[in-house]
Amino acid sequence: MWSIMSVEKSNIKINVGIAGRHAPKVMIVAGEASGDLHGSFLVREMLAINPSLHFYGIGGNKMKEAGVRLLAPAADIAVVGVTEVLSKAGTFIQIMAKIRKSMDQLKPNLVILIDFPDFNLNIVARAARKRNIKIFYYISPQVWAWRKGRVEQIKRLVDRMAVILPFEVDFYAAHGFAVNYVGHPLRDTVKTSFTKSQARLHFGLSEKQTTIGLLPGSRTAEITRLLPEMMKAAQIISKKIPDAQYILPLADTLEEKIVAGIIAYSGLGVKIVSGRTYDVLSCCDLAIVTSGTATLETGLMGVPMIIIYKLSPFSAAIGRLIIKPQLIGLVNIIAGKTVVPELLQRDANGPRIASEALSILLNNEKKQEIITELQNIRTKLGEPGAAGRAAQIACDMI
Repeated sequence: MWSIMSVEKSNIKINVGIAGRHAPKVMIVAGEASGDLHGSFLVREMLAINPSLHFYGIGGNKMKEAGVRLLAPAADIAVVGVTEVLSKAGTFIQIMAKIRKSMDQLKPNLVILIDFPDFNLNIVARAARKRNIKIFYYISPQVWAWRKGRVEQIKRLVDRMAVILPFEVDFYAAHGFAVNYVGHPLRDTVKTSFTKSQARLHFGLSEKQTTIGLLPGSRTAEITRLLPEMMKAAQIISKKIPDAQYILPLADTLEEKIVAGIIAYSGLGVKIVSGRTYDVLSCCDLAIVTSGTATLETGLMGVPMIIIYKLSPFSAAIGRLIIKPQLIGLVNIIAGKTVVPELLQRDANGPRIASEALSILLNNEKKQEIITELQNIRTKLGEPGAAGRAAQIACDMI
């Protein structure tokens, strides 16, 4: 049975269920929707190996359902860019204090970090290292794309790392750090039981009409910047393809009223579905996708896409000083070439998005070439069972 351990100091309260003084305790921290998903799989696999483990940390609903007692929801730290971080400074300070206090009071046997490097390395890993707590990093930050100097920070702070992309092994080896390749966890999860026709009927869409998925991201800042541009693109697309229909899978980190309000302003009808991203994608002839894990999920479903992204002007200016990636979409990075279009910052506007989308939708040969390339990417991501392999590494550390 769980007992409740509360710690209060300087208006900081930690309320985490812990069963027994000697039960192995694991802190796990994920800062966004994809990390919450992968973290939930990892927790379940670790509990299958060692049911006596008890987890607490930061995550979302999926990690909570898997058995993680939350110090704070991931949504409180799921921000991108300098201006976004500054706007949440007070919340960040409180969460940082909770993390350090929990380490002192609960003395976890292991800290697991899932991607989200700015917070996980600079805050959580530093605090754990000072307290001699072992650190396992599951899902590497994209240091191979930007801020390669961060590898030295990882080498100093992290005891073991499991990577999910095959080329990451050679990248880290070249920097003198041995990592374990476990395969990509999405190989286990990205699937649907529907055919395209079945999915459209299930969601109340027309079986024969051109169907476009809108995946605007999992953060409110992404929604407010990118969904209006997606809707402008949809308005243009609908003039060329009058029977086009639209569907949007809503991330559980978002409030539907914000999304619905932006859609209503456009005057177009869009079917909003809570979650069920893969079933939604199975409906689609094409998707317009905010850069992130969703691009790889879309690719694994074999759906051609347009990748878009936009930061605030100030954050973008800072980013240009430290980030020099040739490609940002995971499907393009894994392929080593531009398989699907990428539109960033000023290029992520309605007319450009619509132009790229129509060039695919109205050219069946081009569309099939993209689908073939996406199938090739799937074969590069290893066999299913990534979370189980990572769980064994973590349990061995405990």
